[in-house]
Amino acid sequence: MVLNWIWIAFFVLAFIMALGRTIFLGDLEVWSSVMNASFDQAAFAFEVSLGLTGVLTLWLGIMKIGEKAGVIEFFSRLISPFFSRLFPGIPKGHPAMGAIFMNISANMLGLDNAATPMGLKAMQEMQTLNKQKDTATDAMIMFLVLNSSGLCLVPISIMMYRAQGGAANPTDVFIPILIATAIATLVGLTALCIRQHIRFDRVMWAWLGGIAAAVALVTWFFSSLPDDKVAIYSTFGANLILFSVIIAFIAGGIRRRIKVYDVFIEGAKEGFKTAVMIIPYLVAILVAIGMFRASGALDIITGGVERLVAAMGFDTRWVGALPTMLMKPLSGSGSCAMMLDVMNSHGPDAFVSRLAAAVRGSTDTTFYILAVYFGSVGVAKTRYAAGYALLADITGAVAAVAIAYIFWP
Repeated sequence: MVLNWIWIAFFVLAFIMALGRTIFLGDLEVWSSVMNASFDQAAFAFEVSLGLTGVLTLWLGIMKIGEKAGVIEFFSRLISPFFSRLFPGIPKGHPAMGAIFMNISANMLGLDNAATPMGLKAMQEMQTLNKQKDTATDAMIMFLVLNSSGLCLVPISIMMYRAQGGAANPTDVFIPILIATAIATLVGLTALCIRQHIRFDRVMWAWLGGIAAAVALVTWFFSSLPDDKVAIYSTFGANLILFSVIIAFIAGGIRRRIKVYDVFIEGAKEGFKTAVMIIPYLVAILVAIGMFRASGALDIITGGVERLVAAMGFDTRWVGALPTMLMKPLSGSGSCAMMLDVMNSHGPDAFVSRLAAAVRGSTDTTFYILAVYFGSVGVAKTRYAAGYALLADITGAVAAVAIAYIFWP
């Protein structure tokens, strides 16, 4: 229901803004810009789905091998004490648990291309337990919010963009991003546990403490490395772990004497079907976002916030990163474009450029995730998923701003 009204609001606000620009500014071209944006975004949505087809085909094939080989079941048992509390609606040992673990692990390593297929596999497994196929379950919502909060230990792509932009120290955003995304995840997780009446017991606290310790360890390790080695070691570690998982799946298949190639093809076919299924959902979201942006509504909001902050006597340096903040929940490519525009305009080492990078890494792309993941299983009634995902987004953005003033005063 929330997503339904948000989607409608994009169109209505875009129309009102375009109408206002025509009446008060005599701008007749805005209508062409808005409609062209709708066509461009529809085409872009198809391109995204087409691009996902190969990745989904590959990774759902690999996941099918892991499932048949019993490796996914092993992961399910491994994380069952913690996940059985976060996802009480999923039986212990269910394949969904292993797929959820694989997805979250890939996200933490910054491996977006691998995380999405694993996430779609998790949604498909959870849908088998869903009695109301068009309505999101509590477990699905918990999974979506964990994805939206985007806990990432290794923000590889952002560091690479900063290196390409000529930053003196491309990795100086690493620790701020890690802290901001950890805060966003903790707040989103805690709020949703309260909403779903999930009790924090000793096991929960132990696992959360372990995750916090892992974040602290990663922070310490990378902060001790020379600046030019951070990106190299993080990329190496992430890809080594990923390739090791593939080998473990294949080895498990050989051990169980299954026909690994045939099983891969079976899973790959599911990947192709999934890619086709998500096209309408992506078109719906991306077209609405594109028209909203082309109408000038986003620029008006940014300008208004800057004037308000200045009138209150506060520092306005952070407002330059506001377009990245607002675009991040809406579009990954859009927020990336906003971040790169800030870097190009102010220089890669300016306060606002570093902040834009920290904001982009603090959370994931909420509406893209909602569209793709719920769309892949035909869930139309998302209940309160969007609201709690946006709570994590807002928390991550606020945390990024606060941390930026600490690290780059």
